[in-house]
Amino acid sequence: MAWKTLDDMDLTGKVVLTRVDINVPMADGRVTDATRIERIKPTVDTILAKGGKPVLLAHFGRPKGKVVPEMSLSHIRGAVQEVLGVPVEFAEDCIGLPAKLAVGGLAEGTVLLLENTRFHAEETENGARFAASLAALGDVYCNDAFSAAHRAHASTEGIAKLLPNCAGRLMQAELEALEGALGNPKRPVVAVVGGAKVSTKLDLLGNLVAKVDTLVIGGGMANTFLVAQGAQIGKSLAEPDMAETALEIVEKAREEGCTILLPADVVVAREFKAGADSETVASDACPEDAMILDAGPEAVEAIKAVFAQSQTLIWNGPLGAFEIPPFDSATNAAALAAAELTRDGKLVSVAGGGDTVAALNTSGAAGDFSYISTAGGAFLEWMEGKTLPGVAALAD
Repeated sequence: MAWKTLDDMDLTGKVVLTRVDINVPMADGRVTDATRIERIKPTVDTILAKGGKPVLLAHFGRPKGKVVPEMSLSHIRGAVQEVLGVPVEFAEDCIGLPAKLAVGGLAEGTVLLLENTRFHAEETENGARFAASLAALGDVYCNDAFSAAHRAHASTEGIAKLLPNCAGRLMQAELEALEGALGNPKRPVVAVVGGAKVSTKLDLLGNLVAKVDTLVIGGGMANTFLVAQGAQIGKSLAEPDMAETALEIVEKAREEGCTILLPADVVVAREFKAGADSETVASDACPEDAMILDAGPEAVEAIKAVFAQSQTLIWNGPLGAFEIPPFDSATNAAALAAAELTRDGKLVSVAGGGDTVAALNTSGAAGDFSYISTAGGAFLEWMEGKTLPGVAALAD
């Protein structure tokens, strides 16, 4: 897929409408995690260095097309200015006279933050007139919000068709990492897919078995595959009604030459709480009064062996109930093994999804992965093989 980057654009003296994701968490009027703001800094720095004027388009919360004062981006202007290290002006609307005046008066070396795009219903409706009103403010469109690229909104898709466009540094990094992991990867490729339910990741599993060499299935969804194979899983979380679907995925994997790796042993407990008494049993021998809460040590060694034989890893979802020790052991051990291989230059590792990011951060492995996406839904849809409107618009 062909798309331009900031390096391909002449930005001298030009207003660069830059779609970003700065939908950060707040408490008591303060930003509690500025990670998303920090990740847009390379893009803003590049635009400024190339003589452009960055004008930030963003959403905040879900105001559903109405002006909700609590969801005004004015609340985070100070945090944005602190992270970017340059003056940040604010316009009380993202279109119309307030926006035009603010853009017209924007000084060199200064950033402009426009008000929440979702205060207008036409944003999520991808309204043509609204997209045109946004486009009228600038000379170039830069999309740096991969996390919103799966939405066909005016500020992610509509505007891209109206102006010369390019990907920002974060968008570029996401696309290059994902293209390297699934589009044209170094083989063998292994994917780890965890989480609670098979039903929520049917498209993902179906796409991956046709693209990877080994598919490691963990978490609650592994239990459904075990049930489909006739295993006793006691009181474990599972979707028995998805057993036939699980067998179809296994068959498709066989046809595609993809090996599915399920846990050979599991860690079980009678209570779902931190520090609960637990034991390791064969994956088909869970006691009737117990539940599977993690993959066992034999399963972890098998996963580590696959990692050692692979060149590319894609990871989405934990291997067990990672939020509660000791049921984070398998996820932590596998993550640290992947991190070590990556650090040694033997593995390209790409991970994404909310639980995945949290688990990798907890394990201490995150810093050594090749790339960790915080995009959530967009990351999952990319892995499912779906076309993301925000990305496709850049290619157009």
